[in-house]
Order: sequence, then C-alpha cells, then structure tokens
Amino acid sequence: MQNLSVNTEEILKKCKDSGLRRTNALQVLVQTLLETNSPMTLAELTEHASLAELCDRATVFRLLQRLTDKGIVRRLGLHERAAYFTLLLPGRHQDFLICKSCGDIKPIKAACPVHNLEKEIASSTGYTNLYHELEFFGTCPQCATA
Repeated sequence: MQNLSVNTEEILKKCKDSGLRRTNALQVLVQTLLETNSPMTLAELTEHASLAELCDRATVFRLLQRLTDKGIVRRLGLHERAAYFTLLLPGRHQDFLICKSCGDIKPIKAACPVHNLEKEIASSTGYTNLYHELEFFGTCPQCATA
C-alpha cells in the first residue's frame, strides 16, 4: 500500500525543510512508518524492534506530534481510543474504515469519491494546495458477530 518510490531521504528532507532536526530517532521512525503497510499506534511504534532500543515512548510521541503538526504524518482514529499514525506521502491518498468498537483501522480499496469535489471546490473558491482526509466509522465484521 505504501508508495516505496518515496524514500526515507526525501521524507527527511521535508522534515528538515519544515524545521525539524534530523536525529537517529526521527530517521528510524520515518523509515518504520514508510515500510509499514498499515497505520501504527504509538504502542506498536515504541515496541518496534528498530525503535525500542533507540528511544522511549515519550520521544516517539513528541516526534509523532511534531510530524503531525508539520503535515508529514496523519493521525487517525477515535479520540477515546489509541491513535494510529501513517505517513502522508506525495501523490498517495488513502481513506480508511475505522471500527468504533475495537478501533481497528483498514484502508479503503476503492477510488475516492471526493477528488472531483475537491477540484471543484478549489476551482470555485481559489483555494490552493487543497486536500482532504476521509475516514468512515462503523462496526467491523468481527465486532458485529461478537
């Protein structure tokens, strides 16, 4: 699912251009998110072998917050549940299904119906660099049968 034609160095350059300092923890966090096929929670990231030995949970959390604030990482999920994080990659758009019961997140494997609306809004309002994030909330099949 991730666009691996974008490499770690390109993302780290964007981080630097956004005012973030390049550290080993930042580099490993970006690489981990880039190689992952689905959004990850803070717990999953801090327990990941590449990050667990390098930095603590608070460091990973602060990095994720900074990356989110700079528009490099997208935060997903329900506010009362664990948040999930995924990289925002140039030319890649992904919408998600989120279970309100268990918090599971799945990518939607269908064309986004909002792209044409986004273009129309940009054209009619003059807004530039317009983007959207689409999340659908419901109950997953496992929770529905439980």
